Amino acid sequence: MRPLPTKLFASTSLALLTVLAGCGGNDDGLPLNGGAPSCDLATQKSWLRGYMADWYYWSGSSPSPDPGPYASVPDYFDVLLFTGAAPVPADRWSYIESSASYNQFYGDGRTLGYGVSVNGLELQLPLKVRYIEPLSPAATAGLVRGDVISSVNGRSAAELVAADDFSALTPAQAGDVLTLVIDAPGGPKTVTVTAGTYALTPVPVTRLLTLANGTKAGYLVLKDFLTQAEDPLIDALAQFRAAGATELILDLRYNGGGRVSTAALLATLVTGSARRDQVFARLTFNARHPNSNGAYLLGSVPGAAAFPRVVVLTGARTCSASELVVNGLKPYAEVVTIGGTSCGKPVGFQPRASCGNTYSAVNFEATNALGEGGFWNGIAATCAGTDTFSGALGDPAESLTAAAVAYLRDGSCAVAGSAAKERAARWSKRLAAGAEPGDRRGMWAD
Repeated sequence: MRPLPTKLFASTSLALLTVLAGCGGNDDGLPLNGGAPSCDLATQKSWLRGYMADWYYWSGSSPSPDPGPYASVPDYFDVLLFTGAAPVPADRWSYIESSASYNQFYGDGRTLGYGVSVNGLELQLPLKVRYIEPLSPAATAGLVRGDVISSVNGRSAAELVAADDFSALTPAQAGDVLTLVIDAPGGPKTVTVTAGTYALTPVPVTRLLTLANGTKAGYLVLKDFLTQAEDPLIDALAQFRAAGATELILDLRYNGGGRVSTAALLATLVTGSARRDQVFARLTFNARHPNSNGAYLLGSVPGAAAFPRVVVLTGARTCSASELVVNGLKPYAEVVTIGGTSCGKPVGFQPRASCGNTYSAVNFEATNALGEGGFWNGIAATCAGTDTFSGALGDPAESLTAAAVAYLRDGSCAVAGSAAKERAARWSKRLAAGAEPGDRRGMWAD
């Protein structure tokens, strides 16, 4: 395995140090970045079997059938995945995608899509727009969070919910058309969205909130842990501190994860100057590669005081690197989570490219500085709250933002009731089974 280099991220106000140990290759003589030596089906399947035996986190505990009978590489990949052993569930996270799509998203910060997300996997009506990517075709078409959808490409919302089928929200190619009928005050409104490639906006909302007692709180939405998020995060936290904010609200309710290095940067921005070189996250690989175990360390923000308390808005879509931030900050700050239980993914990837595809197979488990992790059932919310999928994110009247403001005001949870807690737990279990159309989940060691 190639060593992951010491990474120095520098700006005028911040230096982030990330350290991981590594080794040079695997027992089959294949370098970490090496894929199958040729791309015929038999060779690809043989390579995949060797790679999973060597680098898969559950190597030795997962199936390894003969590849011959399987008609495709994805079919064979699926049967190689860990089937579960209590308390660890079956691997529901490893996946394959085209390298072009992977590199576009995680390298360029761009993606092909419509840019509209709904509350479909809650399997409830009304079907609502819950999130719009700011630079997407959906935003250009005028769709906004809270729009009520009555039909998608001619199929009623009730039919889609009953069939649990929201695949129409994922285009096959640029130029595909999505037709939505929206319930508007003046009557039904038809909105047509044409799929295209657009730049992601990983930090779409930042806002300074002033509480009733005059205390100021910085609020930001982080949608994806990408390198493109790093400068906006640095700027936002600097602006919050300059404005006198002493409280911080991180909205990670729709964040499925991304780069561990960006998660470590966010944690550094929260902890300020005092925790430099302390452990943010420890990564543990399988028994074949103990020399790959290592840690991501906190950096420092020169002259910046820590936020001693952080409120994190969470839900079943809060996954992987987002959960890593919640868990990794706990040794250093009071972390209050408001919303729903997170997805439950304390493991991550070092993706491997082969024959035009990128394999994100689980390679490591992550714990915090105290050795805490293993949140296979998700991280329960400190205060249960319901996302109504309406209202602008960061608006003090929006449901989860309001709950965060109420907590900061008087230190107690808003009354959510047992029904909200049960609903949050049910949604968390359901959404853990798979990402929604257009969404990605995971954490990538980089």
